[in-house]
Amino acid sequence: MAYSDKRSGYGRNGAQGTGRSGRYGEESRGSRYGAEDRPRRGRGNAPASGNGKGRDARQKEREAGRKAAEAAKPAPVAPERAPLEDELPYIIMGRNAVKEALRSGRSIDRILVNKELDGSLRELVNMARDRNIQLREADKAKLAALCMPFGHGSKPGNHQGIVAQVPGVEYCEVEDILAVARERGESPFLILLDGIEDPHNLGSILRSAECAGAHGVILPKRRSASVTAAACKASAGAVEYIKVARVANLADTMRQLKAKGLWLAGADMAGTPMTQADMKGPLGLVIGSEGEGLGRLVRESCDFLVSIPMAGHLDSLNAAVAAAILMFEKRRQG
Repeated sequence: MAYSDKRSGYGRNGAQGTGRSGRYGEESRGSRYGAEDRPRRGRGNAPASGNGKGRDARQKEREAGRKAAEAAKPAPVAPERAPLEDELPYIIMGRNAVKEALRSGRSIDRILVNKELDGSLRELVNMARDRNIQLREADKAKLAALCMPFGHGSKPGNHQGIVAQVPGVEYCEVEDILAVARERGESPFLILLDGIEDPHNLGSILRSAECAGAHGVILPKRRSASVTAAACKASAGAVEYIKVARVANLADTMRQLKAKGLWLAGADMAGTPMTQADMKGPLGLVIGSEGEGLGRLVRESCDFLVSIPMAGHLDSLNAAVAAAILMFEKRRQG
């Protein structure tokens, strides 16, 4: 019985408790927040602000304002399409590359050179004047903007203060390459590239081919880098001396070369070690792509495969490095 009377004080009807009929009971609510003083929040009733507009009306006004603001915004501009490789202006950038272009007698439209001339730049300017080539001064920002498509990431190509604008690379026919070998009285030595897509690798291969005495390089028109300004820069001017042909079907071209008496050696890790392979005489050296190597049809069209003996933990080389090693092994054998 100790709690019976007190429990009644927390009941709904306890006069002495703090139930709803007490401090927070219906009578108190009626006097403090009663229906006669409290505005009801019914959907159709006027709000407490007294502006005469209901919630639906305000919502419609906000929606109309949002649509008007969106209509006033300028239409989004579509991003500019990146220029295709063949649409880029053909330039020769870098001091060595420009020097070789001047020495070879290549056609040059104009040369843009930094205003601040040092010794080697002054020499190139004098060579250009001797050939009556148009010269224009340009600051570093303009040269960098011109070379931006041929750089890495957000950095422009390394112009070294001079850029030559030229009509474009002149590809030849495969027969033109064979004619060079006949003129020199040498056995044909050709480099065939199957899917080299990095222009810097292409430029490096062109440089090695020129130094190793190859008569020309053959590229497929599809799935292959072309001789752009980046490739020309990487070749250090070798593109001015070695012939480059582009063909529609590399496997068909290989069959035609074999009919003309050339042996075709494909670079492959499963091939015969290069020092044991017979690479003498008329030869076409076939280099595969950076990632996948030789394609199936190209591999099957080769007469034999050659490999580079490896001594380290890795089992492959960069395509341009492997090509250079095999080229000079061919040159050693004769």
